[in-house]
Amino acid sequence: MSIVTEKRLKDRSGSVCEISGTDENLVVYLVEPKTEDIPENCVLISQKLKDQIENPETTDPNDWRGLSDSMWNENLPVQIVSWRMHARLKNIDMLDMMYLDEDALEWAKATGEADDEEKIIHKDSNGNILNDGDSVVLIKDLDVKGANFTAKRGAAVHNIKLVWDNAEHIEGRVENQHIVILTQYVKKTK
Repeated sequence: MSIVTEKRLKDRSGSVCEISGTDENLVVYLVEPKTEDIPENCVLISQKLKDQIENPETTDPNDWRGLSDSMWNENLPVQIVSWRMHARLKNIDMLDMMYLDEDALEWAKATGEADDEEKIIHKDSNGNILNDGDSVVLIKDLDVKGANFTAKRGAAVHNIKLVWDNAEHIEGRVENQHIVILTQYVKKTK
């Protein structure tokens, strides 16, 4: 990286990581797929965060707490990195709040990080993410249409199946009946 770019990034950021705010072990990170190391394509970031960007399996969500501030940064490369990390961390609510114009969004999605962003996310009544095979408990008595029984509050539903085209529906067995349940009426069990 050029010394001129690094100096301009330090001036721009006040010599702190543009994501976390730390002033330790700072490096210049060229935001792919850009190839020209000019400030308009780079961020000043801690080596620890740069390593996590480049090695997704090492990502520690606790190290990315600064994303809620950096996503509002006026510098586009900082916004791009923030968007990508929100996508990787599945912070869908934060992604929904961010605005990137069409070109910026194309740049953000260029690494493929966001392919899962379009995926439907199922959440229980407390906002916990549900997965196939999870167990849930009903938080309300539910009249089951077509089966003439009431699924009682507190009933456990094991090995649920997600309805992939609707984030509000899951499938499971209650009293030996296969039923569709609204996610707002269940709580994930540990």
